[in-house]
Amino acid sequence: MQAVKMYTTAVCPYCVRAKQLLKARGVELIEEIRIDLDPVQRQFMMDATGRRTVPQIYIGATHVGGCDDLVALDGRGELLPLLAAA
Repeated sequence: MQAVKMYTTAVCPYCVRAKQLLKARGVELIEEIRIDLDPVQRQFMMDATGRRTVPQIYIGATHVGGCDDLVALDGRGELLPLLAAA
């Protein structure tokens, strides 16, 4: 299974929803980067994604986007193949 990295903050219902969906799809480990605690990581996230909102989700090297993007990916049946890609 691909590694999953998620930029998050402490109080973010979209982060919670994204984590729940990923865990429901079999993801056991999510690397969480708390940008509310680390301004350097916040800037890195914004530079890398062009976005300011959380969550920002990476599956392997693929930037999925935010929670709505993740839900849409799952709805199209593309989330599980992406997670399983080697």
